[in-house]
Amino acid sequence: MSEPFATDHGVIVSDRAEPRPYMSPYLAGVGLGLVLLAAYVVMGRGLGASGAFTSFVAAGVETVAPAHARSNAFYTEYLGDPGTNPLKNWLVFEIIGVAIGGLISGMLAGRVRKEVEKGPRISVNKRLFFAFVGGGIMGIGSKLARGCTSGQALTGGAMLSVGSWAFMIAVFASAYAVAYFFRRQWL
Repeated sequence: MSEPFATDHGVIVSDRAEPRPYMSPYLAGVGLGLVLLAAYVVMGRGLGASGAFTSFVAAGVETVAPAHARSNAFYTEYLGDPGTNPLKNWLVFEIIGVAIGGLISGMLAGRVRKEVEKGPRISVNKRLFFAFVGGGIMGIGSKLARGCTSGQALTGGAMLSVGSWAFMIAVFASAYAVAYFFRRQWL
């Protein structure tokens, strides 16, 4: 029987097996590099996630207001030729694959369970609020930076793009700068 774990409602004893250890970060880094190389070889471009989400938004806008979507330079970049479905973009399938692959990996490692990771000094609602706000800020930032962290760090970094390296340095510096103010929520 595994160790008991605490919840907001008291202590619950879990009979789940202990999860398997995480993969070596060095091995995972090599694997990610090989996936990036394969993306260049097979698709002719690197990895990224924000383009897939923008394709979803462009498809939604085209469904609701096709004339507006086709007259907007931002959306036409993602819509392609008239009559083609923007959801056929390979990045959409990449994101679907990432979600499915993550779920399968978590299931095989025994890490899939319904819970909210949080520190003892923060409520579940506050944790979810901070996660939502942080995700929104990252989403806005990915559009301002012309790419998400995976596109900027992996693809741009692999191409030795100065802007991508500056972006990642700013991401880590910002995280360290604000970590002090949020650490008490996790300790």
